Amino acid sequence: MKQFNDLATPYFEKASICLPFKIHTINWIKENGIDLPNDYFMLIWITAGNGYYRLNLQKHGVAVNQLLLIKPGQLHDLKFSQDLQGYVISFTDLFLDIDDYGGETVYAHFYQMFSNMQNTIINSELAEDMRDITEIMMKEYSRHNLYRAEILKRYFKIFLIYLSRQFEAIAQPSKQSRNTEILQSFMTLLDKNYKEHKMVSDYADHLSVTPNYLNEVVKKSTGQSAGYHIRQRVANEAKRQAAHPNNCMKKIAYDLGFCDLAHFSKFFKNTTGTNFSDFKKAGVYRS
Repeated sequence: MKQFNDLATPYFEKASICLPFKIHTINWIKENGIDLPNDYFMLIWITAGNGYYRLNLQKHGVAVNQLLLIKPGQLHDLKFSQDLQGYVISFTDLFLDIDDYGGETVYAHFYQMFSNMQNTIINSELAEDMRDITEIMMKEYSRHNLYRAEILKRYFKIFLIYLSRQFEAIAQPSKQSRNTEILQSFMTLLDKNYKEHKMVSDYADHLSVTPNYLNEVVKKSTGQSAGYHIRQRVANEAKRQAAHPNNCMKKIAYDLGFCDLAHFSKFFKNTTGTNFSDFKKAGVYRS
């Protein structure tokens, strides 16, 4: 399999550099790779084949019509087994114009889906319609006609509407409990503030609950405490940055809000189970 960053960007990719939306087949990704900035969302739709994808150093089995949702900031050393087929759609929130998408409907459901799910199985009836829309987006993306971005936005909105129907079918129709609201608010705050706020009390104060109660709520729903999620979010970003050869420990520690290099080194070892220097030398994300 070819390395994801060792091939020149095709012409139409260079011409599309200002368009914060990309759509390719999985076969195209296997041949050419993908190298995205850290602010991209990603949807991976498996349409055929058996095998796995690799994310965050872990292999995950997949099924036909499985849809994988990857949030910005999630470490992704992305690989696919040879026989998998499907589509990879990547985009930033800038591509989702809130005025066009209807802030309280499709746009809101979109963020709920990425907050609540990592993957889902699309039912066969929806999959047939969604595949038609996806093929239209593929054709439009490969062209460079007038109003290309606007047309892609409109079709992608339709795609998300179908996906929202899937989400609604999975979600419980009853009103969310207070604990569920706290969990979702905590996860949203964590994604935005993990560099500045690393204490459970920081998030508890914002949510008007005690640190002990926040830990209890998060652990009951996820199996791990709020403190664990905070540490893992910071550690995952540290590992992501360490994948780049020009990023030294001092630079990463400073970016993540650590004033004391020794404190960062101890944090990295305790959270990941390995020394930063050993992790850096291993180059596991570039293998």
